[in-house]
Amino acid sequence: MRIQQGTKSFRNISFALFAGGFVTFALLYSLQPLMPEMTAAFDITPTQSSLTLSVTTVSMALTMLFIGSLSDAFGRRSIMTVSLIAASVISILSAFSPHFPILLLLRILQGVALAGLPAIAMTYLVEEIDSRSLGYAMGLYISGNSIGGMAGRMISGLLTDWFGWRAAIGGMGAVGLAAALFFFVTIPPSRHFIKQNAKLNRVIPLLWSQCRNPRLLCLYGLGFLLMGSFVTLFNYIGFELTGEPFNLSQSIAGSIFVVYLMGTFSSTWMGRLADRYGRTGVIVLALAIILTGAVLTLHSHLWVKIVGLALFAFGFFGGHSIASSWVGLVGDAHKSQANALYLFFYYVGSSVSGTGGGLLYGQLGWIGIVGMIAAYVAVSVVLCYILWYKGKMATLPS
Repeated sequence: MRIQQGTKSFRNISFALFAGGFVTFALLYSLQPLMPEMTAAFDITPTQSSLTLSVTTVSMALTMLFIGSLSDAFGRRSIMTVSLIAASVISILSAFSPHFPILLLLRILQGVALAGLPAIAMTYLVEEIDSRSLGYAMGLYISGNSIGGMAGRMISGLLTDWFGWRAAIGGMGAVGLAAALFFFVTIPPSRHFIKQNAKLNRVIPLLWSQCRNPRLLCLYGLGFLLMGSFVTLFNYIGFELTGEPFNLSQSIAGSIFVVYLMGTFSSTWMGRLADRYGRTGVIVLALAIILTGAVLTLHSHLWVKIVGLALFAFGFFGGHSIASSWVGLVGDAHKSQANALYLFFYYVGSSVSGTGGGLLYGQLGWIGIVGMIAAYVAVSVVLCYILWYKGKMATLPS
């Protein structure tokens, strides 16, 4: 019998995965608001400092393609626990990095470690939770992800103001170790897991088969462009807010990430709109909101910039929720591989665009960032049209 809502086991799973998701994304994004500090500490450019996030997301994306197969052999609970512990220890070690290349190496290793929980958590929930309680459990886990991403940015900004950026990174690692211990003690052992051999040789052919569907390719492109725009904007907004004419402290600049809470509402609201009016029109609406928010950040008034950031976050989370759920509807029998590829392109978009945007920022300033996002929105609209057209053709009688 699978675990139902209201039982002690359900509460333990929900609390454990909320904590695991929280610390995973807190560790992943905790360095994002610290980029101006590292630029000064290591005497590097903003583009180079963005590598601290880009190398982590790309190593995480690559690892997520394969780690699910490893969990088939070694178990979901053990892989997730090792993932949290390893990522936290690496965060503590990163605080002592004497040189920038060593910090990048540790961040690459941290990306590999961080892949363990997000790649497996949803599979664990599907195996253990009763279908009537699954939606609530999944919602708690995803809320831990989004709150962790926001809190990691805000907490690291506060700790940097009080103790310096190295203490902030080490402190986040200590929080991660505490969460990993809580996770290990709290999460119940798998009851319905069936051990299998790790068939890594089958992963690539199955992934490649998902690239033959043009509608899936469009969705992968949307994931790349949406996340690329999002990370690029928030990578470099810190340089704008801590520099002239605003001169905000790291803690105040980090508090700007509270606009992520807009995503808690927009993902649900736009999902309902998509069910009622169709996904294509609603995702185009999300793209229009993204562009409007980006353009507003060009304004010289601080509060107009903040409104622009909030609108941008609102549109991004709504668009991402529609695109990611669309993958499962378009994919064939191998939906897990289709979803894995979406996440792969999603995080690669973060890595490539997050660093590439720095080149534009160095040459053109903030107008370069907004120009890149406008180009991404234009390409995304084209992809939405192709998705709509291919879907319409598929429903016509042969």
